[in-house]
Amino acid sequence: MSEAGGGRGSGSSVPQRAPWSLVAATAALCLVSATSVWPAGAAPMSREEKQKLGNQVLEMFDHAYGNYMEHAYPADELMPLTCRGRVRGQEPSRGDVDDALGKFSLTLIDSLDTLVVLNKTKEFEDAVRKVLRDVNLDNDVVVSVFETNIRVLGGLLGGHSLAIMLKEKGEYMQWYNDELLQMAKQLGYKLLPAFNTTSGLPYPRINLKFGIRKPEARTGTETDTCTACAGTLILEFAALSRFTGATIFEEYARKALDFLWEKRQRSSNLVGVTINIHTGDWVRKDSGVGAGIDSYYEYLLKAYVLLGDDSFLERFNTHYDAIMRYISQPPLLLDVHIHKPMLNARTWMDALLAFFPGLQVLKGDIRPAIETHEMLYQVIKKHNFLPEAFTTDFRVHWAQHPLRPEFAESTYFLYKATGDPYYLEVGKTLIENLNKYARVPCGFAAMKDVRTGSHEDRMDSFFLAEMFKYLYLLFADKEDIIFDIEDYIFTTEAHLLPLWLSTTNQRVSKKNTTSEYTELDDSNFDWTCPNTQILFPNDPLYAQSIREPLKNVVDKSCPRGIIRVREESLRSGAKPPLRARDFMATNPEHLEILKKMGVSLIHLKDGRVQLVQHAIQAASSIDAEDGLRFMQEMIELSSQQQKEQQLPPRAVQIVSHPFFGRVVLTAGPAQFGPDLSKHKETRGFVASSKPYNGCSELTNPEAVMGKIALIQRGQCMFAEKARNIQNAGAIGGIVIDDNEGSSSDTAPLFQMAGDGKDTDDIKIPMLFLFSKEGSIILDAIREYEEVEVLLSDKAKDRAAILKGKMIPSYIINSNPEMESEEQPSSENDSQSAEQIASRSQEIDLVDQESPEESSVNSHPESLSPVDTDSAASVSSSEQDSNPVENLETTSLDGECTDLDNQLQEQSETEEDSNPNVSWGQKAQPIDSILADWNEDIEAFEMMDKDEL
Repeated sequence: MSEAGGGRGSGSSVPQRAPWSLVAATAALCLVSATSVWPAGAAPMSREEKQKLGNQVLEMFDHAYGNYMEHAYPADELMPLTCRGRVRGQEPSRGDVDDALGKFSLTLIDSLDTLVVLNKTKEFEDAVRKVLRDVNLDNDVVVSVFETNIRVLGGLLGGHSLAIMLKEKGEYMQWYNDELLQMAKQLGYKLLPAFNTTSGLPYPRINLKFGIRKPEARTGTETDTCTACAGTLILEFAALSRFTGATIFEEYARKALDFLWEKRQRSSNLVGVTINIHTGDWVRKDSGVGAGIDSYYEYLLKAYVLLGDDSFLERFNTHYDAIMRYISQPPLLLDVHIHKPMLNARTWMDALLAFFPGLQVLKGDIRPAIETHEMLYQVIKKHNFLPEAFTTDFRVHWAQHPLRPEFAESTYFLYKATGDPYYLEVGKTLIENLNKYARVPCGFAAMKDVRTGSHEDRMDSFFLAEMFKYLYLLFADKEDIIFDIEDYIFTTEAHLLPLWLSTTNQRVSKKNTTSEYTELDDSNFDWTCPNTQILFPNDPLYAQSIREPLKNVVDKSCPRGIIRVREESLRSGAKPPLRARDFMATNPEHLEILKKMGVSLIHLKDGRVQLVQHAIQAASSIDAEDGLRFMQEMIELSSQQQKEQQLPPRAVQIVSHPFFGRVVLTAGPAQFGPDLSKHKETRGFVASSKPYNGCSELTNPEAVMGKIALIQRGQCMFAEKARNIQNAGAIGGIVIDDNEGSSSDTAPLFQMAGDGKDTDDIKIPMLFLFSKEGSIILDAIREYEEVEVLLSDKAKDRAAILKGKMIPSYIINSNPEMESEEQPSSENDSQSAEQIASRSQEIDLVDQESPEESSVNSHPESLSPVDTDSAASVSSSEQDSNPVENLETTSLDGECTDLDNQLQEQSETEEDSNPNVSWGQKAQPIDSILADWNEDIEAFEMMDKDEL
């Protein structure tokens, strides 16, 4: 995971700056000066409204930071749904995501300089004292070198930078004596063993206590790392060297950057996503500006700004020229193959590329920045948040959204560059969406699925480090900030490093090893400020004129109509390329077209048909590109048709007091009963059935009559449970998993199938909850006998749910369009099924399993003969009319079609080595949590609405 960022700097008040450093530092700020030259196209926002929105950002930060400190500290992160801290080894493993956690109070360190930017200097001083008193960096825990560098080392250096600034001002931090810098230096030395490779590229992980390759270290056997992981070190490591005078850190970071530059693909000047740290061979040869590469490009440009080394700018400009030549297909940014950059490597984009418009602002290339940003904003307006990945026709590919700040970052920099108040309105939308959909009583919860509005029990540290910083700066005037932020540059985690470091402790040789490798276009190297007359033509509607053609790009999406198809669009009179949906294996003309595209059709002995592409056998590069696109479409179409029976996730929303619809639980659907996407949602109070397993006639029909029955999984089929509670008068049912500790956070989406018989007699909706989500409802029942829930296809508008109730205004002001949003078309339904299937969705045909077969993570089930029949009914082999029946697709010649397998590694339980800090979970009984919520509600009732 790479949290790419943006940055800028100024030499306005930096003492004794060299001329080249002035140029570097001011280059980024010439764009900002344009705000006073060219009026914006939209109506300006009043200072009062900007101040109101800025105050709202402050209140939101207080809500997130305060709940972390109250319910989670000293744990690394807050779990906002369960109001406790996340501690490595005490929660189910989330794979690589947990590598950011090192039992070093991650969120507190990551938030240090945010406190100063938001003018919370007293809280900053208290936070620094807590870090010095409580944080231990010598824990026996394996962490990501990349994440620890940008979040912890960067957080300590950013905190130190602003601590010495405040000390110089004479009011705060007078006791401070570089303690944060000493911690940063200690951490820097702990990370250095990771660089013990022949290439100089660091290992991706390291044990904070034992280093690398020792038996007790439990790491050091990895062979691959991502380009961003190895190339996003220079700012923090160079700053540490400049602050301390220890040059070793900057030397190691430079060596890693030099190696990556040497290994770029020379003909395309692109780099791949993953590289072997020992041999330097590219493991993943696709290239883009999103996850895995993003901040490598960012740090080349910012290293030039901070350090003044011309070679970094030359390298960046060389890469940037390749990006704009091959990857940029305005308004899209699509991955390509480094050896064949005219061929797209995938048909979807990930959310991390949202940082790129901000970097283009720093470069001075405004037009494509505006275009890509506007495309992303249209996606957000459709889904409320930017999905973790979305296709070229703007459908959801990965539905999660972990509250990433990259789009807010680019919004801030575009506003500083254009002065267009349109971007203030964009920021206002971000604030509203966060409060409406992500805010929960104990903080802000990540979105598990942007389509349903369900939450995930996580609030990453970068949310406090970056999101609130950029949103506050977006609405703040210069006098609202207690220091001159133009004297600093932002790291990728939005930590602040002072520009005066460029002239401090310069002991590292700066040999230019760039120009000898490639002939460069002199026009790429502008050593002075970009000309604002070129960036902003004398037209107040300049930015608006660029955005206007993209206003409806999402609603009127058509992949080939939006993507700038290169050469084939110029072929006059040529037939359109063969599309996968039109292909017929018995059509001789289609077979001839396949041959021209380098695609071979092979009949296997078992009756299947296999498609194989050899790009070098295509008639031309255009035909090869068409062939690759055909193969990608065929994979997607085949996947859709095989999984067309699968359903998207559903939502269980607790709507009674004191939850008020704020808690949304991800639920598995049933393949029987009414379809909640087509029928009205079911609302009612819940009641436990007796027997709890629901496998026989209920003995308490009066208790479940007219209510939603709770049933435990196991001992009989789901359909039988549904019939029994329906006969007792229940209006719906919730099946709760009997595998203790199971959770939708760690297990694939669960889908309940029928019993192989006709299930048309089942007229009530049925949903499935894992143990963790089910326990939330059960705990609420123990405290409040009357618990009301809503069963629906997605979370509903809270304003309608809570009509007439006295509640916080940020809950009442929900999106009125949420409930009335149009249902997706059948095509979109098919796509949704594909997306859900990409998360290894499990279809369970029978609710019978032996203890030996029980598993929290995979839930393997034993199938009875009738279940086998049920399974056969959805087999793709029976779809005789399917044109892609029994097809396998393979792409050869070293170019693998991108089918990213999501592998989760189970990390080992690790014990804290610091006896002075209590790392136990701060679990609270529900009565305590609800009492806190009631206090919040009462407080909000007393507040004037405008004060939010």
